Amino acid sequence: MPTSPRRSAPIVLKRGPRVYLAPPRLRDADAFLAAVRASRSLHARWVRAPHGLAAFREYVSSFGLRAQRDPLVATRAGVLLRRADDDALVGVFNFSAIVRGSFHSAYLGYYAFAPHAGSGHMAEGLALALDFAFRTLKLHRVEVNVQPRNARSHALVAGAGFVREGFSRRYLRIAGRWRDHVRYAMLVEDWRARNKRRR
Repeated sequence: MPTSPRRSAPIVLKRGPRVYLAPPRLRDADAFLAAVRASRSLHARWVRAPHGLAAFREYVSSFGLRAQRDPLVATRAGVLLRRADDDALVGVFNFSAIVRGSFHSAYLGYYAFAPHAGSGHMAEGLALALDFAFRTLKLHRVEVNVQPRNARSHALVAGAGFVREGFSRRYLRIAGRWRDHVRYAMLVEDWRARNKRRR
């Protein structure tokens, strides 16, 4: 009797009690695009996630394992946040515009998928993503930009220990409009001190 082919085990980059980080792969396309469709109203004003197969393939090519093969020279790195007990897609963290030399900095963008927003999984995932940024990518600074009215996102980064550094007018064009953003950053020194206090 024929058996269905076994799906390969997920690649785990970082693991927490309830969630883990995995690189995006082409095999994730159906689940990812379904999650994006289910999250349209959640994402509408805040973010534009890849919403078609071509866009998802480009995302995997630019941010997936190939882009991360040598983390010390990667210019982009994306990770999917999955729930540990059932591998459900919870959200995404993307490090972009990674600059080395005397800077060692990146921008972090992220979004949750419905129905997981507000569950606390993204807070646990952000801690893992920062561990990935500072240990694996060897960054010195991670910057996050949040729209002023995105209360959940402000709470997420403040809870993780990011420091508010400024305000950027008409910073990004999202959903057809130039939108102001509040600028936050975390340095590796901040991250180390925060981890030390938790021990």
